[in-house]
Amino acid sequence: MGQYQILLFDADGTIFDFDLCEKEALSQTFKKYNYPLDDEIMKKYEHINHSLWKQYELGQIDRNAVIYTRFGALFREIGIEDDGIAFEDDYQETLGMQHFFIKDAAEVLQNLYRKYELYIVTNGVTKTQYRRIQESKVDQYVKKIFVSEETGYQKPMVEYFDYCFARIENFDASKTMIIGDSLSSDIKGGNNAGITTCWFNPQKLNNTTDAIVDIEIHSLKQLYDILCFF
Repeated sequence: MGQYQILLFDADGTIFDFDLCEKEALSQTFKKYNYPLDDEIMKKYEHINHSLWKQYELGQIDRNAVIYTRFGALFREIGIEDDGIAFEDDYQETLGMQHFFIKDAAEVLQNLYRKYELYIVTNGVTKTQYRRIQESKVDQYVKKIFVSEETGYQKPMVEYFDYCFARIENFDASKTMIIGDSLSSDIKGGNNAGITTCWFNPQKLNNTTDAIVDIEIHSLKQLYDILCFF
């Protein structure tokens, strides 16, 4: 079994292909409202959304400031008179039904849960994340799901991880590893919490941040070797 017993998995970008989930949910919601959506509008939205989530990670704004301002800001830019609040609710409802997997994610979770304690650690909207995890059947492989909204904190805050650790039975930091694609939230969060970090980096990007990567993988199946699974 190796050194690790407790595995903390990020959800979006690690288990789920969030780009694909987001694109499908946006497409359906824009269509419902009969609003235009093209590549240029998508880029504007991505810029606004990324900026807000980054502020959220840094603790500068709360979750509501992210989700209930992003579409209003976008619509102002593209000349649509809509504050975006009802649109956001419909988008979240649609997003909750999207659960496209990252390559090999379902298989890896199915195999690992038999020998390890798996948990999901995710920044996001509680109702949406729970629905996606349940509809994808991922919930059968994990012991608990920790969504930032319900904890009152978010990755990479140490308080978020303290909240999680206090709710993991017989928690041992030396036997715990976080697996995630985000250097700023997953890896930096693992650093703050004093646990081993595993950066899921399928695009083989360079780490230009101050986050310390203990282990780097380009495929989720590489976890088998790291964990001495077979």
